[in-house]
Amino acid sequence: MSETDVDLEARLAEQDSFEPPESFVEQANVSDPSIYDEFENNWPECWEAAADLLDWNSDYDQVLDDSNPPFYEWFVDGELNASENCLDRHLDERSDEAAIEWVGEPVDEANRTYTYGELHREVNEFAAALRDMGVEEDDVVTMYMPMIPELPVAMLACARIGAPHSVVFAGFSADALATRMNAADSEYLVTCDGYYRRGDPLDHLSKANEGLDGVDHGTDTVVVDRLPDDDSFGHERSDTQHSYADLVDDHEGETIEPVDRDAEDMLFLMYTSGTTGQPKGVKHTTGGYLSWAAWTSQSVLDIKPDDTYFCAADIGWITGHSYIVYGPLALGTTTMMYEGTPDYPDRDRLWEIIEEYEANQLYTAPTAIRAFMKWGEEYPDSHDLSSLRLLGTVGEPINPRAWKWYYQHIGDEECPVIDTWWQTETGGMMLTTLPGVGKMKPGSAGPPLPGLSADVVDMSGSPVGAGEAGYLVVNKPWPGMLRTLYKNDERFINEYWREYSDVDSDDSSDWVYFPEDGAKIDEDGYITVLGRVDDVLNVSGHRLGTMEIESAIVGVEGVAEAAVVGGDHDIKGEAVYTYVITEDGYEENEELREAIIEGVEDAIGPIARPEAVIFTPELPKTRSGKIMRRLLENIANEDELGDTSTLRNPDVVSDIQQQAQND
Repeated sequence: MSETDVDLEARLAEQDSFEPPESFVEQANVSDPSIYDEFENNWPECWEAAADLLDWNSDYDQVLDDSNPPFYEWFVDGELNASENCLDRHLDERSDEAAIEWVGEPVDEANRTYTYGELHREVNEFAAALRDMGVEEDDVVTMYMPMIPELPVAMLACARIGAPHSVVFAGFSADALATRMNAADSEYLVTCDGYYRRGDPLDHLSKANEGLDGVDHGTDTVVVDRLPDDDSFGHERSDTQHSYADLVDDHEGETIEPVDRDAEDMLFLMYTSGTTGQPKGVKHTTGGYLSWAAWTSQSVLDIKPDDTYFCAADIGWITGHSYIVYGPLALGTTTMMYEGTPDYPDRDRLWEIIEEYEANQLYTAPTAIRAFMKWGEEYPDSHDLSSLRLLGTVGEPINPRAWKWYYQHIGDEECPVIDTWWQTETGGMMLTTLPGVGKMKPGSAGPPLPGLSADVVDMSGSPVGAGEAGYLVVNKPWPGMLRTLYKNDERFINEYWREYSDVDSDDSSDWVYFPEDGAKIDEDGYITVLGRVDDVLNVSGHRLGTMEIESAIVGVEGVAEAAVVGGDHDIKGEAVYTYVITEDGYEENEELREAIIEGVEDAIGPIARPEAVIFTPELPKTRSGKIMRRLLENIANEDELGDTSTLRNPDVVSDIQQQAQND
């Protein structure tokens, strides 16, 4: 490292805040600091700014109906169609411009470009096919697909005919698919024969078929033939399985008039982990969600129609819904989809793609950034990344060191870095800096967006002082919020809402949204999110319920009891650590350890693979029988244990520590 580089590293290490580059501010979609006061003084009508980004077929009568909290309604009686907003309205000016740039595998062989005209045509043809299969308005269509273009095509085709979609991450297991289809009463599945990972073809249809065997009602399936014949796994197709290509060909040239949907009609369901072990069906609606995705894409990601925008997420998660599909396409930009991994065929793959496509934004996870750091700056340094204008992070808090590395080595100190906190349930970004307005503080997500009210409170709901830790709460409703949990209003209220009479007393109600995250707030109102306060792990930005993992472990023959906690991990952020008690007569050996790991992967997917399986004769429990997970986390992280006096079996802790070291 040169002397100049050493001086630069030292300066960045000492700096605790960064102003947005002047060159960025001059062209930013939002650059006037008064937007915060304007939105606060004109709330909730301020959110007309989000609604104005869309085309409405019938005007709404009221921005917000808050008469029945927490069942808020946005853009009351307005009607629109999400597919029409993402496609039809752009055709006059952008029909021949790229809507989706798909970068697939094998490298340099599978790439595809969809112009807005081409995407519009295929969405219409598949919408016609779905209708012909019997899909009607309000039928839930499940999609179990990797990062292939037919996934957003299917999503937009469903939106066009008023059928909500439910996307299941392709890495999830067959059981996870069956659980979600049963919960959603979904009779239709769109999937594929397989896909590539690190150059190798993977059999996906066998997993989908296994999942369908667990669905308790009849289904029709559409199969995309992603793999060429020589990579095919020779699947036999049943009478209820239809070829995607044949269906599209059969409806070539057909157009479907977009169905008018009420603003409060469901656009999609997304299932997310819960502490009970049963996934929660988060319901997002057409008007509020789409306006929120569009407004945050424009204001925070600074997306413009002539941009090439790259979000390196998966559409199987909410980030891909909001910031690969709906937000960018609603704004008429070029959005990128990448099928592969960041390190195949080499560790410069992402930088190669950014250089080739001249991407203007990169939105990725701290997990990936930590991996980039570990691999070394020589990989990004070997490519021209000067097209980048903005960098973003999503999925988990990013530590200051990783933030500064990203800012220096990827953005060349010319790109603002937006550290965004939000959830599946919020529909889009909540806490972050506006890149053309606010200074950035590495490690802190930032203040609430304009028009939002968030705070950090103690157990009684009173705001904590600057620098103190507490519970993050959102004090006002926002357009992108979930409306309820599918067929479970009671759980929706119990899991997400609290009544605190002394929080933001100017509001029309005392209800606050409780995301179950710990946080602290500084003197400038910047919020640093500290992590979950419930039994949900955040592994590589993906939320996994501990009970779901524990159930999979206990289902393995020979396991009597299990406890799962999160442990610190350099790459994943949080990794799965399991503590297992065996049944009498079973040995604590590598064979059982491998069976447990396999059981978790089969039940949930590789994303939940345990980092460690630690055998123990007992678990640390309080006198009431509750497992003290804090101690297990301390052991996983090799931290000081602290007070063990409330345990009924305090001696077991040192035994578990010793066992963890031996394992």
